[in-house]
Amino acid sequence: MRTNLNRLLPLTAVLAVAGVAVSGCTVSKESVGEGVKAGSIQKVDALKDAPIKVGSKDFDEQLLLGQIAMVALEAAGAKPVDKTNIQGSNNTRLALTGGAVDLYWEYTGTGWISYLKQTKPIPDPQKQYDAVVAADAAKGVTWWDRAPANNTYALAQTKATLDKYGVKTLSDYAALAKKDPAAASMCLESEFQSRDDGFPGVEKTYGFKVPSASQHLLDTAVVYTELAKGGTCNFGEVFTTDGRVASLKLNVIEDDKKFFPNYNPALSVRSDIAKKYPGLEALFKPIADKLTTEKLLALNKEVSVDGKKPRAVAEAWMKSEGFTK
Repeated sequence: MRTNLNRLLPLTAVLAVAGVAVSGCTVSKESVGEGVKAGSIQKVDALKDAPIKVGSKDFDEQLLLGQIAMVALEAAGAKPVDKTNIQGSNNTRLALTGGAVDLYWEYTGTGWISYLKQTKPIPDPQKQYDAVVAADAAKGVTWWDRAPANNTYALAQTKATLDKYGVKTLSDYAALAKKDPAAASMCLESEFQSRDDGFPGVEKTYGFKVPSASQHLLDTAVVYTELAKGGTCNFGEVFTTDGRVASLKLNVIEDDKKFFPNYNPALSVRSDIAKKYPGLEALFKPIADKLTTEKLLALNKEVSVDGKKPRAVAEAWMKSEGFTK
């Protein structure tokens, strides 16, 4: 979901990175919808044929959210440009601020910690969102209504590992890491290994250190399969709205010190685009309201576990909710 932005790139580098990131996107025929018809979403005259560039990061939930935005815009009469599947949070944010994309779904915790460089999350989700909205406005980024879903980070394990080591909380995990670092072996992806709101922050908050030999860097999807399979690691990084958590019967470890921020998805929009198309915010509010944690879990499972295309899942859900026909 996310990348550490400890070092801000010069403007020329920002534009170059954004251009490279977006030019690497591929759009299959399945992701280009035909005949999306307005349901409760009505045609908006100001959006007629508007070429709004929709971005997303490169994991399943983001690809799904990106296609939901595409379907909504098409139903409203726009001609959105698919710029989804950008690698990493850093590149996706740079694509937005550099003008390569116009909007994408971002997470409040990522905005607060990674982009706005705040070190202490705000426990109340609405207050966290309000703080992000206020602070990011100065950077030319507008946030629209947040969804109630919370796609936060978590550490997880199999039942066999739980039975063997008895780790139920992150404080338990910290104690195990101090006692037996090898037993605390961790599967994680590069963003989580480097972000302030990722594993380094967990280590600092809970007072432990897992040696590099016990940290195994894998692609996000592979973390789930290797964790479930056992052998490579006993513990792994997961996202709480990922359908694979339930399907692989992974046990999420309680964050008893409440380290991880709230990660409510909300559309992050360049402020000039928000001003140019003022009707867009009202278009997306009812969609955001429907995206609960339970709903995202179910939709994500269709993509990550059942193997359906993000576009197909997005279209079916938008129809089921009456947004389109």
